[in-house]
Amino acid sequence: MQPDILFIHPNSSKKIYQDLSKDHSAIEPPIWAGMLNNACLKAGHRSEILDCEVLRLSYEKSVQKIDEINPRIACFVVYGQQPSASSQNMEGAVETSKLLKKLCPEIKILFIGGHVAALPYETLNEEESIDIVACNEGVIAVLNILNLEKIKDENLKKIKGIFFRNKEGIIEKNLPEAIISKKDLQNSLPGVSWHALPDLKNYRTAGWHSWSNNSEKSPFAALYTSLGCPYKCSFCMINIINRTNNADNISSENSNIFRWWNPDFIIQQFDHFAINNIKNIKIADELFVLNPNHFMKICDLIIERGYKFNIWAYSRIDTCKPQFLEKLKMAGVNWLGLGIENPNNIIRKDVHKDSFKEVKIIDIINLIRNSGINVAANYIFGLPDETQDTMQSTLDFAMDANTEMVNFYSAMAYPGSPLYLQAKKNNIPLPTSYSGYSQHSYETLNLPSHSLTSAEILRFRDDAWMKYHTNPSYLKLLENKFGLPAVKNLQNTTKIKLKRKILGN
Repeated sequence: MQPDILFIHPNSSKKIYQDLSKDHSAIEPPIWAGMLNNACLKAGHRSEILDCEVLRLSYEKSVQKIDEINPRIACFVVYGQQPSASSQNMEGAVETSKLLKKLCPEIKILFIGGHVAALPYETLNEEESIDIVACNEGVIAVLNILNLEKIKDENLKKIKGIFFRNKEGIIEKNLPEAIISKKDLQNSLPGVSWHALPDLKNYRTAGWHSWSNNSEKSPFAALYTSLGCPYKCSFCMINIINRTNNADNISSENSNIFRWWNPDFIIQQFDHFAINNIKNIKIADELFVLNPNHFMKICDLIIERGYKFNIWAYSRIDTCKPQFLEKLKMAGVNWLGLGIENPNNIIRKDVHKDSFKEVKIIDIINLIRNSGINVAANYIFGLPDETQDTMQSTLDFAMDANTEMVNFYSAMAYPGSPLYLQAKKNNIPLPTSYSGYSQHSYETLNLPSHSLTSAEILRFRDDAWMKYHTNPSYLKLLENKFGLPAVKNLQNTTKIKLKRKILGN
């Protein structure tokens, strides 16, 4: 029987990660596709998922598979492995939708994700293969579209929360739609439909996360226990999917809404993981360690059941209190990702991360590590006031801290972020391709600072990454904590050199 809707997770990995995509980048379950699918199934619709990435389908093979399934609506769910990665994943989604529109013009093509929520009109204007875009998380809009007897202009005009192209080719802007309220999350977004996905043995976590699980990357699962974030960091666009205002120049800071599921509901997802012997788990919340009444209760429920997970979750420096650490560790949280961004108080203030300026960052790092939890420290090079000296200072700080893992990012104007609006206002060059928003692609185009070019910042970032990950002190730390397999995994990764267009290689 023909599905009402097929949720498609596109395959953009080769273009986004270059040669890292073969063995080193994570392959994460498509959480949002799974949640949207579950919402549709619960509402009584015929709904399926096609994960083109985990199946390693080319654009052509993806379209062949969609044609075989023959859904009424092909819905591309364009998110990514990191909260700000929707734009880079548009690469594979758009190329696939172009081929699909040629082969199966009768299938309506709908896009959902952070990029289209940020730029709904622009996306439809640029991409003729797309019929409809959702202006936020899209749950209510999708269900309302599926309730239509026929998907035609006069009916689509009544659906809030979408932009669509009418039969004359004119883009129609509908009224905004609400997002799912916190009290209704369990009913309207009832978790991920794990049964509709390929076996979780086919997914793999990042190499560093696996180090605390005998370097075994699979199976791997990821889930949300909360959605959104109460903060307004200028470099982040995560909250754009909470958008309920279709006016121009809306960014994520206008939609900083935080919602969470009841812990008694969330533990059912962990029960599923335990039954299926899944150890590697990513809690994908933008901030898991935020509301103690939420995350500490989840920890209690995991501890009561005696589960032995290898969990990776996120925290801010100022929300990670010493009294939380013992319980987090007991629940299996072996890694905490910390958004340090920049240890310089002035630069951090410019991106709205000054609320923890009085916190001594290194003291919090040491408290976390002394509790037995590994630190994944995240740094950004190239924020507006960045200089060569401040970048070097950040690298020196990172080298001295010598945390078990680091991410070095270049500041990027992700659509939906305040930095994107600033860049547009100041006529700063932006990527001309979707993969240009990727931190690891050939076409990466990061932001310049007031005193440094994009190329100077990206070159420093790539050199800093290599210097950190080949540092003898760091390699010794890995060997002592995780053994030689972790060291070998890292050394294999450092053999892969990223090619960069703006650096001339």
